[in-house]
Amino acid sequence: MVTRALHIFIIGVLMVACSHHQQLDSQTAARCLEEAEAALANDSIRQGETLLRKAIRISEESEDWHTCYIAYQRLAEALSQSNPEEALQLMKKALTTYEQHPDDERNKVILLDYAGTYAAQVAYAKEESYDEALDFTNRAYDIAKKNRMTDLMCQTLTSLANIAWAKEDYRQALDYAHQAESLLPPSGDDTEELANLLPGTLQVLARSYLSLNMLDSAETVYRQIEPGEDVHLAYIVQSSLAKIALRRMGATKVEDDIDDAFEQVEDFYYKALEQKDQYYQETLRQEMDNQQLEYRSKMYARTFLMTIIAAMVVILALVLTVRYRMRAQRQEKRQLQQAAEHQTTLLHQANEVVTFLQNFILERTEVMKKLNQSGDSLIYLGPHEWSEIERTLNAIDNNRFANLREQFPNMTEDDIRLCLLTRLGLSNRTIGNIYCITISAVQHRKLKLKKDVFGETNPDVTLEQILKAAVLGQAKRQSRAKREQSSLIELPSVSRLDVKHQVISDK
Repeated sequence: MVTRALHIFIIGVLMVACSHHQQLDSQTAARCLEEAEAALANDSIRQGETLLRKAIRISEESEDWHTCYIAYQRLAEALSQSNPEEALQLMKKALTTYEQHPDDERNKVILLDYAGTYAAQVAYAKEESYDEALDFTNRAYDIAKKNRMTDLMCQTLTSLANIAWAKEDYRQALDYAHQAESLLPPSGDDTEELANLLPGTLQVLARSYLSLNMLDSAETVYRQIEPGEDVHLAYIVQSSLAKIALRRMGATKVEDDIDDAFEQVEDFYYKALEQKDQYYQETLRQEMDNQQLEYRSKMYARTFLMTIIAAMVVILALVLTVRYRMRAQRQEKRQLQQAAEHQTTLLHQANEVVTFLQNFILERTEVMKKLNQSGDSLIYLGPHEWSEIERTLNAIDNNRFANLREQFPNMTEDDIRLCLLTRLGLSNRTIGNIYCITISAVQHRKLKLKKDVFGETNPDVTLEQILKAAVLGQAKRQSRAKREQSSLIELPSVSRLDVKHQVISDK
């Protein structure tokens, strides 16, 4: 007993340690993802990339697939400007991970849309075909449309408009942009998701107008865009409005000079971000070293505490298990005794009822034998008496004959009554006396009933065995037409019994 308890204790400690280790891995992957997003929000691109790659590795080891494909998507987004080809490969890995371990359909639409965007960037940079980008984005739109995801339908249509604009198919881009705009609610009724999509949709719509030289429409749409605190979007809106004004004045050369100036400003902006990133990365590296030391010390203390708790839990579980088993055994023994007594009582009552009905029919049979000096021992049971017998047998047999009527609606009253007499355990001779037919006719009638109604062709299975079976639902239904065409001898009908009983009574 002591050895067994020791084995259970060791297994419990190992199970707790393993589960705790897996939980820590999952928490570590999620925490790395949160730290990476915080770093990217502070324009620390390199630190964010490092943390995202770490999150991917840990989530794959701990099989946290949701965090895994989200980390792939975030890393692809971080690399989309500097290395769109790697971003596209990362999105393909994210899609593969999702398809192997799917969860929410919305996530699949978002992943496909991002993959289409990065594929379009690669195609634009290499001047290649946009077929792959269109395939990803169209699949995303089909899923969003099928599931009536209005915000994602607007997002994918906006992406299709951007791809069409990159292909210089400005009319198609304008059509996609109009479809996306039509999904946006009226002003003032915007949901948060659709409100976030509004600037991007209006931007591609205005850009399409501008590419088609529809300056008034382009200016109207650009003025509808509210950049808010988005400096980059404000720059795009103002530079586009300036281009529209210069194009109206015919100052093409000035427009080109402004584009060059804005490109230089962008270069300065990205260099400043890179310097900020380097400083932020160095600071975070020192903080992470300190956090790792603190985390290790906490882990050692927590592991020791968990081991003690696990030991106490195992010991308590052993004590409770022994007490519970002893109590359960006593209760089970008591229940078995009560159930046996109850079953004995029910069986005794059922036997009394069956014996009473059997003696009742046999008694009626003997009385009629005395009344009929010619040897016919016909006994007449009225409809009320048959109903009483059937109701009594249903009460003791869990509605067996009611189920028979429901499962086999083609059974006649004679069939039911033959089953009732068989269930009562009456011999074929007694049944023959009741119906004034021979024993072989009774056997023939049972064989016909067994074959035509219950579909049982095995000669070793008797009608008594079929009626005693707990489940009759597997019996095959046979057509009533087959019974009517059969040339076997039928039992006397109730009307014939009534007439013959009347003759005997007259005598």
